[in-house]
Amino acid sequence: MRSTRFVLGALLTLGLVAACSNGDDGPPKVTFGAAGSSVTASPTQYCDVQVQDCKADPNAAVVLRVPPGEALDVSVPTAVSEAPWQVVFRYRAADGARTQARTNVFGAGERSEYTLEPPVEGAQLETVEVQQFGTAMVAREDGVDFATRATWVLSVDDRA
Repeated sequence: MRSTRFVLGALLTLGLVAACSNGDDGPPKVTFGAAGSSVTASPTQYCDVQVQDCKADPNAAVVLRVPPGEALDVSVPTAVSEAPWQVVFRYRAADGARTQARTNVFGAGERSEYTLEPPVEGAQLETVEVQQFGTAMVAREDGVDFATRATWVLSVDDRA
């Protein structure tokens, strides 16, 4: 019952955001910051809320120097945080082992900032992707997922 209310609430919020959004400003941008520097990314993919009309810009990915063991701050504008979103990331440990994971999905209006902490001391962040979900559902064997409406990508400069 709770998950049904969450889904219905998320769909209602996404519909309201789509209805109230002003398309004149262009797609929203996400800011990544670490070690006193920051970069702002345009979406590498951006679709309408139904995830039917999509545009891709692979050149929109940004690069930021993030030293090993350093946290990364992610800041999204209201146009992103008013819908469910999450952060997907990959780290490399000192022994070369890679960890790929994702945050929990942040509910509509729940938060507009997130700090990504290394999973182990000295781990090197390699890549980060912010994903915003749309209203389109994708059937799975054990239920449904929401399609990714938009993505913002950060590649990490890990030169010593």
